[in-house]
Amino acid sequence: MDNGDIEGGEEEFHGQGGRKYRPVVADDRAVLQMSSMDPGSPSSSSLPGIPPPLKNVRVDVEAKMRSDAREGSITDNVGINGSQRDSKLELFGFGLVNILGLRSMTGEQIVAPSSPRDGGDGENVAISSGRPKPTDVKLGTMMGVFIPCLQNILGIIYYIRFSWIVGMAGIGESLVLVSFCGLCTFLTAISLSAIATNGAMKGGGPYYLIGRALGPEVGVSIGLCFFLGNAVAGAMYVLGAVETFLKAVPAAGIFRETITKVNGTTTAEPIHSISSHDLQIYGIVVTILLCFIVFGGVKIINRVAPAFLIPVLLSILCIFIGVFLARKDYPSAGITGLSAETFKDNWASDYQNTNNAGIPADDGKVAWNFNALVGLFFPAVTGIMAGSNRSASLKDTQRSIPVGTLAATLTTTVLYLVSVLIFGALATRQKLLTDRLLTATVAWPFPAIVHIGIILSTLGAALQSLTGAPRLLAAIANDDILPVLNYFKVADGNEPNIATFFTAFICIGCVVIGNLDLITPTITMFFLLCYSGVNLSCFLLDLLDAPSWRPRWKFHHWLLSLLGASLCIVIMFLISWLFTVVSLALASLIYYYVSLKGKAGDWGDGFKSAYFQLALRSLRSLGANQVHPKNWYPIPLIFCRPWGKLPENVPCHPKLADFANCMKKKGRGMSIFVSILDGDYHECAEDAKAACKALATYIDYKRCEGVAEIVVAPNMSEGFRGIVQTMGLGNLKPNIVVMRYPEIWRRENLIEIPATFVGIINDCIVANKAVVIVKGLDEWPNEYQRQFGTIDLYWIVRDGGLMLLLSQLLLTKESFESCKIQVFCIAEEDSDAEGLKADVKKFLYDLRMHAEVIVITMRSWDVQSDGGPQQDESLEAFTAAQQRIAGYLAEMKASAVKEGTQLMADGKPVVVNEQQVDKFLYTTLKLNSTILRYSRMAAVVLVSLPPPPVNHPAYFYMEYMDLLVENVPRLLMVRGYRRDVVTLFT
Repeated sequence: MDNGDIEGGEEEFHGQGGRKYRPVVADDRAVLQMSSMDPGSPSSSSLPGIPPPLKNVRVDVEAKMRSDAREGSITDNVGINGSQRDSKLELFGFGLVNILGLRSMTGEQIVAPSSPRDGGDGENVAISSGRPKPTDVKLGTMMGVFIPCLQNILGIIYYIRFSWIVGMAGIGESLVLVSFCGLCTFLTAISLSAIATNGAMKGGGPYYLIGRALGPEVGVSIGLCFFLGNAVAGAMYVLGAVETFLKAVPAAGIFRETITKVNGTTTAEPIHSISSHDLQIYGIVVTILLCFIVFGGVKIINRVAPAFLIPVLLSILCIFIGVFLARKDYPSAGITGLSAETFKDNWASDYQNTNNAGIPADDGKVAWNFNALVGLFFPAVTGIMAGSNRSASLKDTQRSIPVGTLAATLTTTVLYLVSVLIFGALATRQKLLTDRLLTATVAWPFPAIVHIGIILSTLGAALQSLTGAPRLLAAIANDDILPVLNYFKVADGNEPNIATFFTAFICIGCVVIGNLDLITPTITMFFLLCYSGVNLSCFLLDLLDAPSWRPRWKFHHWLLSLLGASLCIVIMFLISWLFTVVSLALASLIYYYVSLKGKAGDWGDGFKSAYFQLALRSLRSLGANQVHPKNWYPIPLIFCRPWGKLPENVPCHPKLADFANCMKKKGRGMSIFVSILDGDYHECAEDAKAACKALATYIDYKRCEGVAEIVVAPNMSEGFRGIVQTMGLGNLKPNIVVMRYPEIWRRENLIEIPATFVGIINDCIVANKAVVIVKGLDEWPNEYQRQFGTIDLYWIVRDGGLMLLLSQLLLTKESFESCKIQVFCIAEEDSDAEGLKADVKKFLYDLRMHAEVIVITMRSWDVQSDGGPQQDESLEAFTAAQQRIAGYLAEMKASAVKEGTQLMADGKPVVVNEQQVDKFLYTTLKLNSTILRYSRMAAVVLVSLPPPPVNHPAYFYMEYMDLLVENVPRLLMVRGYRRDVVTLFT
């Protein structure tokens, strides 16, 4: 776009540079956007003192937007002509916070606008500037939370079981029962309010809350149990509706009714109970009809749901009117009206045996007590999750869920307490126990209104259960934790039809059972398990108090959540210890299955926060002082950077992980796998992240407990020097550096390896790190390759006992458990060999280590009469090393004479004492020949690693090491550090 004036307008004023501008007026239809300058445009080179000209901006009816996908900025209702690549509000090159960026923080899936970086053509995307797209009507606290919770809580139990419970438990224990269950749900509602107001909620209701607080394993296990509870609850509501219908219309029964004589009556008064076959047939038909409505979608359900609320409220009102209008034996025999004498008679409990229909009978097989009544009544206080399940349809979830849920819980609890007092004073105990529809009997003006209210309310609750349960299952499946649930996945906006079929199958199966009193304890267990999960989630989050824990609902405390979780567990065991064990076992099995088969997911759950805080506290308690030898653990730093090349797609030598596992006792300990990426950090940062991820994946594949780190550095030496100084925290810093011996350096003529290798060893010595160098890593056995023979230790210098400890750790592995340890001590000819052997044996005995001690006498260089090792079997290697060192030394001298400087090697001056070089060669040769003589058949050999001589070329040191390891197939060179890792004392 050409630079110019802003189009349109008659009134102008002159700014700097003489340019004309029209002032922005109130009725302008454009929003002027600040625009960054294109660095490549001619206008970016404005003269000093002259402001850069504004780009031409034209107002269109069709507003256009343009955003860069990487910055994530977006501008609404603004049209810009032409192709402006940087048309956005910026601050030092960064886009300001915008609605797209804010939504991405909440985890919403937002389609980013097209961008040239994504392969687009860079053209602006036109959107309509007309009326905004209509959205679904958002619900407030009353209709969105309070009414749904009230509708789910007030259901079948209140209408056809509550008066029976008062008759069986008496007024006193009924008050305790209601208060006990109400306190449990009230505390759960407080915990729910705290978690629900700590951030945006997605689908899944309590499953989403528990899973994000306690982890996917706990979330899925409790979520599936909650799904089963909802599916079974649907069957309970269906049976309640059918039972009410058949009571109101006895002629609709297909099978003959069962006749039971009332216990304790003077005359054989027959009581008719509904046939279980009628319940099964009608229940299956109703369930199928409800499933057809569910398949119609949420919109149809939401339109029908309010119609179920009016009969509930009207029926409750009619019940209370009828109670106050009741008189003695009116409207039915056994009703006394509100009477103090009846209240007194019904105060105590009178538990009796009943048949399966709940009718008292002499030969009844069902025994009732307070614990059983808890299981029967508790479903009457469930339903507090109805508001949280509708979080996506609420205007303000942070306010509506706490207020609506707690208000519904308190309202229903007060209603139940008042109903206990009223029903206890209204009718005789016989009437309470035999008239299962006492609420309909006393309702004014006629019982049919209560029958209709019961049927519609229970059908509405069943519809909600059959609607919510499939969506809960689909939400679990969509999280992609369990592959077995992939069949129930649904795309956004689609109906979970397969999950609905599965839910209907479970519901029909429970309907076939046909006994409401046997179904309700099962529902109680699943709901209590869910409520305990919500309380434990709030307890954990409140106790940890992470920075992200900032719920808007402030009236909560971890003690209340702990009390709520404890009440849930206590109620479960009060109801039935058998059902409790079964439900906990089911949840545990699901948890174990998810742990084995589930896909790993990090949801930022509370357990991760607990582990983090526990690690921090443990780290602080360890302090920075040295760990006592009794508490010393090897923390190996596994140097994965290869000397040469590795196979493709393998970030680490396969046997390094096997060796790292051998350094741990029973798998306890941590390894740090590090590698170095050569290059500039700013250019290689993304490559380093990818390499770190690949290395971590490989470590998991090798089943090695450890972490992966990738460091970008100009070269290997600089990178390792940074690693050895900074890796780790406090006493959790790595204390052993493990790397492979560079056996290929001479074969492939890698002349840069000696300096790097010696530099790494010197860095470890300066940083006070132990060193373990593995020679013959390709031959190192894995966990399935059992070794026989001996583990031979050539203990030459004091290393704090590290070599001895490593040999003991090797014995704990299956591959080396059949081996025996031999300790070889090197003594000079004039030393007391027997005394040395006795001292070493005593030392090993005090260390509780079983090993055979062998003392080898070796002549020193000074007493060699012929000046050289003429008789050693490794003479050929010794002679070749001498010749190579002599040639390298001659080249250094020639270079020094030519340049007129002192001897230089590896970029620094060196001092060469030829006699000392021969002495070092002789010593390593003698040690090598000794190893070959005594340990040729050993499973592994451990030898002390000599430090690099000061002012010696690195090339010379590599010659010494090559001579030391010559013809030894599997060898560990060990160097300890300035501290003991074993102790004699208990």
